[in-house]
Amino acid sequence: MTTGTRATGGRGPRSVGLRVRLTAAFTAVALFAALLASGISYVLLRRLMLQRAQDAVLTEVRDTLARQIPPQLPPDVDELVRAQLVEALSGAGRRAAAVPVPLSGPVPLPDPSQLDVPVTRAFADRARDGLVFQRIIRGGKPYLLVGARATGYQTTVDEPWRTTPPMVFVSASLSREAADLRLFTRALLVADAVALVAALGLALLATGGVLRPVRRLGAAARALGAGELETRVAVRGGDELADLARTFNATAEALERTVTELRAMEAASRRFVADVSHELRTPLTSMVAMTDLLAEEAAAAGGGTAARLVAGETRRLGQLVEHLIEISRFDAGAAALVLDDVNVADAVAATLRARGWRDEVVVDGPPDLFARLDPRRFDVIVANLAGNALKHGRPPVALRFGRAGRDGAAGVEVVVSDHGPGLPGDLLAVVFDRFVKSEAARSRSEGSGLGLSIARENAVLHGGSLDAANAPDGGAVFTLWLPEKQDDEEMDEEKRDDVEQDDVERDGAS
Repeated sequence: MTTGTRATGGRGPRSVGLRVRLTAAFTAVALFAALLASGISYVLLRRLMLQRAQDAVLTEVRDTLARQIPPQLPPDVDELVRAQLVEALSGAGRRAAAVPVPLSGPVPLPDPSQLDVPVTRAFADRARDGLVFQRIIRGGKPYLLVGARATGYQTTVDEPWRTTPPMVFVSASLSREAADLRLFTRALLVADAVALVAALGLALLATGGVLRPVRRLGAAARALGAGELETRVAVRGGDELADLARTFNATAEALERTVTELRAMEAASRRFVADVSHELRTPLTSMVAMTDLLAEEAAAAGGGTAARLVAGETRRLGQLVEHLIEISRFDAGAAALVLDDVNVADAVAATLRARGWRDEVVVDGPPDLFARLDPRRFDVIVANLAGNALKHGRPPVALRFGRAGRDGAAGVEVVVSDHGPGLPGDLLAVVFDRFVKSEAARSRSEGSGLGLSIARENAVLHGGSLDAANAPDGGAVFTLWLPEKQDDEEMDEEKRDDVEQDDVERDGAS
């Protein structure tokens, strides 16, 4: 049996719902089976009890008629014979009546007071030809009504006014059978209730045994999704759930192996980019200085087109290296904030003034707005947004800032807009991706394609957001939101030294 790290987790809504459904289905099947068995038992027993009571009454009527009526009857059977029949057929729970039957004409009906149930004309006519019976409910009580007439007898005188053998009617109470059936019904209901409780208990036990492995698999899957790639589940038994657990373990093992390889490759590529960028920074700094000097000397001599081109391309290469170094810091998780209380208006003005954009961007915002930000990273964000609007949009370019809350948190919002063609539809969703350029069809263009990506990373590092959209009247709109107050992040000594070294090197390169 394969064992491994057992992942545990809380019972989720899906497992609870599945347990309820399985329990309900198991209980419903058990209840249906119990009710079906009870119904069949009730029907069979009722038929047996009624048939037994009915057969007893019918047999009694036949035997009494055979005993009391002789084969040869005298004309006009007298009242004595009918009285003897009534006395013989009456008893516990039974009442009887005997009526004379003429040779022709309708059969007279008995007095209603003689029987428990009335006799209809149709029933009496059917009883003329033999033994008939009918179950009747009267006053909420069941009765068996029997009508019979002795047949095969001849009267001594064949005259119309003479009578034939009399007809008897017997009403037998079925109350005892009904009471027995009620008692049996109560016993069935009690048995069904006990069966329902037992089925519910068995269902809970059965579903618990089924769902425990499912919950373990669910908890392991959640742990695997959270990045705990060493998670495995214990395999018990040889059923389908055990096969599922083995499949999960094999999948987790393959996933762990693949992710480990991918992480190693990604880390190697990040180290390569970071190392190359750092190695290129120093010679590029010297090259920028030298090419600028050569361009100035060539310009003084009346030429210098090639020198200026080389100087421009060298500066562009230096900017790309700086961006790659910054991106590598974000990927390595080494980027950290150095927070300070910043006057937003002064910070925006300083950014635009340092790049010569003061007269090209219309700024609107309160002069006394302070926020706790990283000044250097805020400068990078604003410079990227404003520079992007100036390069790819059309004037006027506007920069508005002010207080704005999101999700109950106070913050600062900076909106940069232009009046250019706006962002293409296919570019809007990926504008913050790395190496995405608005002029993607060209083999090369100004910029590294990393500026907006770095801007968003800096916004997220502050706990804020950066969004892009198109204005209804044309032009692109970039909205930056940063929380107004943030907790100072503790930087370890190595990170702080790296930040300070980056600042020194960047100042020397500029």
